[in-house]
Amino acid sequence: MCSSRRVIRRALVVVIGLTGLMAGAAQAQPLPGIGRAATASELKAWDIDVRPDFKGLPKGSGSVAQGQDVWETKCESCHGIFGESNQVFTPLVGGTTADDLRTGRVARLLDPAYPGRTTLMKVASLSTLWDYINRAMPWNAPKSLTTDEVYAVTAFLLNLGGVLPDDFVLSDRNMAQAQARLPNRNGMTTQHGLWPGASMGNGGKPDVKAVACMNHCAIETTVRSSLPDFARNAHGNLAEQNRMVGPQLGADTTRAPGAAAPATTPAPSPSPSPSPSPPAATRGAPTALLAKHACTACHSVDSKLIGPSFREVAKRYAGRADADSQLAAKIKSGGVGQWGQIPMPSQALPDDDARQISRWITEGARK
Repeated sequence: MCSSRRVIRRALVVVIGLTGLMAGAAQAQPLPGIGRAATASELKAWDIDVRPDFKGLPKGSGSVAQGQDVWETKCESCHGIFGESNQVFTPLVGGTTADDLRTGRVARLLDPAYPGRTTLMKVASLSTLWDYINRAMPWNAPKSLTTDEVYAVTAFLLNLGGVLPDDFVLSDRNMAQAQARLPNRNGMTTQHGLWPGASMGNGGKPDVKAVACMNHCAIETTVRSSLPDFARNAHGNLAEQNRMVGPQLGADTTRAPGAAAPATTPAPSPSPSPSPSPPAATRGAPTALLAKHACTACHSVDSKLIGPSFREVAKRYAGRADADSQLAAKIKSGGVGQWGQIPMPSQALPDDDARQISRWITEGARK
């Protein structure tokens, strides 16, 4: 009886061992047809982050003058000529002083009366600014800037804020020099609950306590004073004036508070005249072109996204003899104001592509 038990035990040990070997071999073998190891070039394409100590920063350089050229063609439409931005995007420049450059702490961050917080007032690490521009700008074509263009735009932005002189050439070799002049370089702290451990802050103590109050709540708010109607637009439309930090703080004083913006109507078109060539038959959406030029990042066919839908645009241009040419020109030039305060950057696309897209829209933006 004992002999047979020993035989059975040995057999079980052998079976368990073989099962473990088979499981290990299965884990080591990749699943057939599912995935593959990333190549070195693929890893390099993803590994683009830049640390605060500038590790990961690619070699390159760009001058303030070169940055101005890039700014005027790819940045100005959203961020303004001087970084003042508009009603949609917050200002990039302003609110810093020469004393801030010396101390590395922006004094106006502690001033509740100051009307806004700009990027250069808040950013503490130049790598953050460089990395974001490299990854996300321009917003309609992210990652399209070359490395040298990113250096140049960063240099021009710092020049607008008085951080770098007009003749400065920013590069991977002198980023630390520019970092040492950031207005708020000493403004970052780890003394908050986002950092665990006593060595990285305050031991993980939460920033806020979730204690419900629900006492002494205001039931009704009474407006004690307001700008009288006769004085509302006495000094012109505030929305069109450059405020202290940016025009995003200006109200449209040409209309009553809360009133909707007046609908704009297209200018009356001249009497219809025969087109040079007969219109093409209505066709489906030029999907490849819309994707290639990032049109669908802001527009959808039949509903508002960031900008108006293609069919809304079609209605506005309906009945105009010059609809195709006017819309094609508008696609290329961009602009702001006709559909609200979100700007549409100018588009560097071939004329044929612009005409094909405009023809599809004016024909009704069929799917």
